[in-house]
Amino acid sequence: MSLKSIYTSCLVAVLGALSAGASANLIVNGGFEDNNVAAGNWAYFSSASVNGWDGDNIEIWDSFGGVVAPEGTQHAELNAHPFDGSVFSIYQSFATVVGQTYDVSFFYSARVNANEQFSFSAGSLAAVLNDHVVGSWKQYTGSFVASSALSTITFTTYDAGTLGNFLDGVVVTAKASVVESNPLVMLLVGLAGLILIRRKNHA
Repeated sequence: MSLKSIYTSCLVAVLGALSAGASANLIVNGGFEDNNVAAGNWAYFSSASVNGWDGDNIEIWDSFGGVVAPEGTQHAELNAHPFDGSVFSIYQSFATVVGQTYDVSFFYSARVNANEQFSFSAGSLAAVLNDHVVGSWKQYTGSFVASSALSTITFTTYDAGTLGNFLDGVVVTAKASVVESNPLVMLLVGLAGLILIRRKNHA
């Protein structure tokens, strides 16, 4: 195998590995699929029983009432059962690199009416989602720059009742620019230039 072929194979492998790392979802169980709920049903769980998540109870649906999840077969309802007299909040912390940009996305929908709303935050990113539609999922997208080695994503209901605010497909990924700034990639790119110059001089 020629030196150029060896270089090309190494570069493709390194770029592939780094790209995969940059695009991996940092959220555990973002689709609420780990707690199996029978099709056409719903169940509520303490957050301690839902992989990845902390906070209040989490209600999980699987096609209940004809609601189809946008990701997988299950989704969560933020306004969970049982009612405890206060708003509901769930959150998850994940490792981040200071100065790195992270993309955030998730799906949300209304259960009862368009007046449903909840607040959301991830790192320095924060928003109030109040444009819900019954029977239709919307996707929120945003990004934030990490300021610490641990960041937290949080969803909190505005209404203390038990009906409202569907959530699914929570994803947080590091921007791909982490690949471009990686010293190993820069070294391989430099080696590529030297190889091509050498081949050209010996042509």
